[in-house]
Amino acid sequence: MDEKAKRILLDIARNSIRAAIQKEPNRLLSCSNPDLQGKLGVFVTLKTYGQLRGCIGHFFSDIPLFLLVSEMAAAAATDDPRFAHNRITLSELEHLDIEISVLSPLTRISNPLNFELGKHGIYIKKGFSTGCFLPQVATETGWSKEDFLSYCCSHKAGLQANAWKHRDTEIYIFTTEVIEEEK
Repeated sequence: MDEKAKRILLDIARNSIRAAIQKEPNRLLSCSNPDLQGKLGVFVTLKTYGQLRGCIGHFFSDIPLFLLVSEMAAAAATDDPRFAHNRITLSELEHLDIEISVLSPLTRISNPLNFELGKHGIYIKKGFSTGCFLPQVATETGWSKEDFLSYCCSHKAGLQANAWKHRDTEIYIFTTEVIEEEK
């Protein structure tokens, strides 16, 4: 994605967050950039002074990327259940760091350790339980592959930590194109 498209997505995210915080309608109706018309999955991560303040996304989309970024940015600011009692405020907006992760399609792997830390994110599914970690989580935490899988099972999917070793657990990998504002 070129720099112009990245800038457009970051502007869309920031404007959508501002509108959501102020409980105003989002006025985004269209975007003519052809790079932003694809129907790709995306996660939007919000941090203030390096501390997580929200992260929400979808792996699949039936709407153009620019619209999904708008929806996920607003949701990350106002709907992440981890911050239900401590929502992002308008005064925090100027210190808010926005990270947009545009996702590749999911690829199922048969060997749970057949992925590269820091390059691949994981999506784990067992029955109706699911959990995921973006690739950057491995880099930020310094976890091993086993830790990455175990924490995803136990902290994200609500499974036993070793569920990734079970044959009936599905493991998928994906890559991301990370878009963030210049520091």
